[in-house]
Amino acid sequence: MAHYKLPMLEETGYAVLDSYGDPIDPQEWLSLEYVDWKSGGDTRFAPLASAYGEIECNGFWHFDPPKPDKDGVWIDSQVEKAPTLVKRALESGANVGRCRVIELQPNTYADALYNSHEDDNNRLNPDGEGWVVRCFMNLTDDQDTYMILREDINDPESEVRIKLPAGAQLMVDSERLWHSVWHGGDEPRYCLITSFESGPELEKWMWENNPRFHVNDIDLDPEFAKNSEIEAHERRDARTAYYGYDPTTVKSEA
Repeated sequence: MAHYKLPMLEETGYAVLDSYGDPIDPQEWLSLEYVDWKSGGDTRFAPLASAYGEIECNGFWHFDPPKPDKDGVWIDSQVEKAPTLVKRALESGANVGRCRVIELQPNTYADALYNSHEDDNNRLNPDGEGWVVRCFMNLTDDQDTYMILREDINDPESEVRIKLPAGAQLMVDSERLWHSVWHGGDEPRYCLITSFESGPELEKWMWENNPRFHVNDIDLDPEFAKNSEIEAHERRDARTAYYGYDPTTVKSEA
């Protein structure tokens, strides 16, 4: 028996939803306790919900007892600081697993390609239950920042680039799609990332937020894109030589 997957994500693997328009006090994410956890670049994470309510970022299967990335336990000290973020994460009514804020330092397009990865969302997820996907809600107003999505990491033609102003919301099957963020700003980027179980509640909420499935917000100069691709692959090849295997074959837990 297979997992239940959202039919709306079958074609492209992602959906761009209506932006979240209500103002959020930046102190909700700036005052959180962060963990030095690397994913897709120079990052830190502030968990709001974790496997058993501790301020840590490990996959839920590392604990005793291990469990899939569902039924996250809210961290009281963090929830108290970020009530609007928690309310937003709970709004769909779907089962929430990991929920945290990511802080990403500025990078380049080549950096983003180098750091592109697939997530490990469904380890221990029982057959017949909903496939776990992730929602990314940008918190800072990053006008020169893009989510980079690819069906195939080695195929630039499969790439889309989605702009990330404040409130931008993307639902991504991040175990299927290679993804990373090209953050062209001068200050850190902050984003709420929530793991959701696919099911009727999530599907209904997504349709209510007017999903779009074919988005590409910027075209790149061909020479710039080619040089960035070469740089990223050279760095990936060097990393493979250093470790003796290709780390991109191991899904990220972030």
